[in-house]
Amino acid sequence: MSLSITRRTALVGVTGLGVTIALPGRAQTGSVVIYTSNNAQAVEAVTEVGRKRLPGVKFSTITGGSGQLLRRLEAEAAKPQGDVFWSSSANTLGAFTALFEPYRSPELAAIPKALHHPNGLWSAANIHVAVAMVNRNQVGGAPLPKTWADLLDPRFKGKMIIADPANSSTALTILWGVEKMLGADGLKRLASNIKVTSAAATVLRSVGQGEFAIGLTFESNAYAYVAGGQKEISLVYPSDGTFSTAEYLALIKGAPAGELAKRACDHLLSKDVQTELLLAAYRRPARSDIDVAKLVELPALSSIKIFPVDEEEAAAKRADFLKRWQALAAASGN
Repeated sequence: MSLSITRRTALVGVTGLGVTIALPGRAQTGSVVIYTSNNAQAVEAVTEVGRKRLPGVKFSTITGGSGQLLRRLEAEAAKPQGDVFWSSSANTLGAFTALFEPYRSPELAAIPKALHHPNGLWSAANIHVAVAMVNRNQVGGAPLPKTWADLLDPRFKGKMIIADPANSSTALTILWGVEKMLGADGLKRLASNIKVTSAAATVLRSVGQGEFAIGLTFESNAYAYVAGGQKEISLVYPSDGTFSTAEYLALIKGAPAGELAKRACDHLLSKDVQTELLLAAYRRPARSDIDVAKLVELPALSSIKIFPVDEEEAAAKRADFLKRWQALAAASGN
């Protein structure tokens, strides 16, 4: 399945964005710091809703890859500098449970129980689907890949790009899934074809600018280019099944903002914010009370074949997988 639609949007990075927000029904003021791997559109969606319904609290963000931010939190654990971590997949968060403290937001009533950490350490804000972002101008008129197995073809050697899974939970989700679907040899063959970059944003930019033909990423990231009017960009949902993972947020252990940090979690999980995230940043909501198809031109999740992966296993074996992948990538010279 491939998708190509138009709407004008640009992807940019943001660091240290500050706005003033307030918490509904409360006269509190203060500061909340969110560490986030989300792009500018997602951050702006959160803060735009906050301007209308949350006056009084300074809400700032520190951005980077999820792996980078988690390692920063680890280094700051004795004296936390952030309040909320937003976001990463369970396959990555599972290795960092000591950084978070339990919090069960009242907003969880609208989010399926399967998407809550059993001990309340994190909660799903959005659902991601892995895709191949294809620049048709760079495939030379050849057929677009239709399956993950197609991407192992030597004709794609040097034409594909993915982020470093040590820094990106997106890349970890995809590469872990590929190995589960196609086996160790499939992962090795993919490594020989693909360029690895340290930053997930580079994947999107380089495919959008035609430097690479294919980028392996999440649907919401790639769709922004399609919606932005780049008709040469298509989203391919591999017909042999693709990988889906929830995007979680968590309350940082010892958060300096205290109770205010919990209210920020409530805000991020609210229907208003998740609706705006879908409209502005194409994030599929975790909430069950938002009809995606009525708001954006993304395929219904039920129409996409999903290849199931065990997130707990991925989290438990993350370190070993990263060593294995790094060896394959180094051997391939990509």
